[in-house]
Amino acid sequence: MNPSIKQEALDYHARGRRGKIEVVPTKPYSSQRDLSLAYSPGVAEPCLAIAERREDVYKYTAKGNLVAVISNGTAVLGLGDIGPEAGKPVMEGKGVLFKVFADIDVFDIEVDASDVDAFVSTVKAIAPTFGGINLEDIKAPEAFEIERRLKEELNIPVMHDDQHGTAIISAAALLNALELAEKRLEDVRIVVSGAGAAAMSCLDLYEQLGVRKEHIAVFDSKGHIHTGRTGLDARKQHYATDHAFADLHEALRGADVFLGLSKGGLLTGADLNLMADNPVVFALANPEPEIPYDEAIASREDVIMATGRSDHPNQVNNVLGFPYIFRGALDVRATGINDAMKLAAVRAIAELAKENVPDEVSSAYGHQSLSFGRHLIIPKPLDPRLITTVAPAVARAAMESGIAQEPISDWEQYDAQLRSRIGHDNSFSRTIAERARKAPKRVVFAEADNYKVLKAAEQAVDEGIATPILLGRRTKIEALIEEFNLELSDVEIIDPRADEVADERAEFGAALHAVRKRKGLTVREGERLMRQRNYYGAMLVKTGRADALISGLTRTYPNVIRPALQVLGKAPGVTKVAGMYIVNTKRGPMFFADTTVNVDPTAEDIAAITVLTAEAVRKLRIVPRIALLSYSNFGSSGGVGAQKMAEAARILRERHPDLIVDGEIQANFALNEELLSESFPFSTLHGRQVNTLIFPNLSAGNIAYKLLQEMAGLEAQGPVLLGMQKPFHILQMGSSVREILDMIRLAVVDAQNSPKS
Repeated sequence: MNPSIKQEALDYHARGRRGKIEVVPTKPYSSQRDLSLAYSPGVAEPCLAIAERREDVYKYTAKGNLVAVISNGTAVLGLGDIGPEAGKPVMEGKGVLFKVFADIDVFDIEVDASDVDAFVSTVKAIAPTFGGINLEDIKAPEAFEIERRLKEELNIPVMHDDQHGTAIISAAALLNALELAEKRLEDVRIVVSGAGAAAMSCLDLYEQLGVRKEHIAVFDSKGHIHTGRTGLDARKQHYATDHAFADLHEALRGADVFLGLSKGGLLTGADLNLMADNPVVFALANPEPEIPYDEAIASREDVIMATGRSDHPNQVNNVLGFPYIFRGALDVRATGINDAMKLAAVRAIAELAKENVPDEVSSAYGHQSLSFGRHLIIPKPLDPRLITTVAPAVARAAMESGIAQEPISDWEQYDAQLRSRIGHDNSFSRTIAERARKAPKRVVFAEADNYKVLKAAEQAVDEGIATPILLGRRTKIEALIEEFNLELSDVEIIDPRADEVADERAEFGAALHAVRKRKGLTVREGERLMRQRNYYGAMLVKTGRADALISGLTRTYPNVIRPALQVLGKAPGVTKVAGMYIVNTKRGPMFFADTTVNVDPTAEDIAAITVLTAEAVRKLRIVPRIALLSYSNFGSSGGVGAQKMAEAARILRERHPDLIVDGEIQANFALNEELLSESFPFSTLHGRQVNTLIFPNLSAGNIAYKLLQEMAGLEAQGPVLLGMQKPFHILQMGSSVREILDMIRLAVVDAQNSPKS
């Protein structure tokens, strides 16, 4: 890992509140009465109820949505036995994935016990706290025995994800790959490199699906596992064959499937050419697959390939399974996770890959038409349908196999409940990042003599979303790059004041003069303005040398927007530019406008701003549902401000009847469906979840997003400048590196949507 990324990873975990997780109260606690109910004396009542009926622990505590991620640190990632403390960051990270993808709460538990008996005893002793146990990063063969005993001795879901996660996802991929290859499970011959926990569990599951064990050849670090070898444990003995292969290459001759869970660089294209027609190659070693993806694809056209990496098609990623498997198990209070539930997850994941891919998923991965085939045999990790597909399948299997203690009766209601858990606040940001990565753009950084800007530019390069163009004094920029060891050595640096760009500066100045000569600008003044980075950078975008510009970290908004308006100008047909913030909330992304430009817009201006905002939201693949905010509800109060918003609503209904918009309306009624339904069921917004808020003036919009950002701790992305001919985005003064990176992603997506000319 390069030193810059290494330090960034350390800073990520150390900055602010240390670590990656926290415990947040879910009940009111502001008054003495609240506290007396939360603790003494009120807490005695649920205690007595649970003592009388043990099952009520699920009713009165968080147990039913709480999973323990437990490890002893003996097999952490590819780092080996590094101990429980060193494994804690991984366990916290697993907790984040549980929460983000399935809304499951997690306590991570690191146990200082490598002995099987001691580990099992510890987990059993703390099990009453939890609704489920996720075992993590425990070395084989102890992991097998630990899981077996805990499953037998506890009556809650227990799963060792290192074993079963890869097995479940790869099994789903195998079903679809063999369907495309027109081969039957019972006929295929499989060669396996690796005999650890994951590989053995994969084979166990493949057998249950129909693969015949005599058709499997397994290789460990000592070679082929056959009956002539001694010292084999029970699981290896099960897959020992009578015939002994000399090496992996001999075994591959005529094989239908290769499964790699070992190390990179074991195979070449020549090895794949030994395999049967339409070979299925799952090279799952990370970070380097057993054979590089490009080499495998180049070796033969008929290969069906999967890896563990996100930068190739068909990523076998455990996050496709474990959050939703536990979600389904917890929701029916299953007493375990049995084979029926795992197989249900396999089939649900496999079937989902065959369904039409929603536009939001296709656009996130940079494709207009993702569809089932050799490059899509399993769903994408960001597919929001996973929770509503896998969790119900697992829950049904638990019910049908007789281990569900709280069966689901209303499946439509359950589906709605799952959708509400998805975590839209995170999924939106992930989707934007994926879209940016699929079509990177040239982005100008007008304040490249600032460390935070350079760090964000480095991260943009690392993510593969942008080719930076750095503006500023070359010596200072290069000194900062060297001082902080930033990976920006090949990035273009331009000093607009330098003699080396004098000709281009003159050309740009003349172009600006041609546009603004009737505004009093002389040729000489035009060239002089081009010495300023925002003017020069804007002209790079205007002339097509760059696709977008980022500025504003160290300068006031008016001073930055002026060059944008003078050089780039408004898009055709636009009467007002505006600023939009995106606030990431539990209900999904909320779009606020205008927050940065128009001090006191008229009704006509409000209508124009609303149309601009709606277009921007649609470009983000979201249907805008718009509330025009006021202190009044549909004429309940008089005043110029309320009348302005009511008039804007009338204009929009008349000129843009396709928009979902209403007002004037108070914010609480706009956002609270129950309030709106009770008082104003006639509203266009009734039955729709508002996601776009238009404010009556700059003060209201600016104050609103900043209050939410600071008091509620919500992330705000922006401001996104709307109505410009080309992408020019202005940062908040003092933005963090993360906020700058968010803006880069939005700028890249904006550039992807912008006209080419």
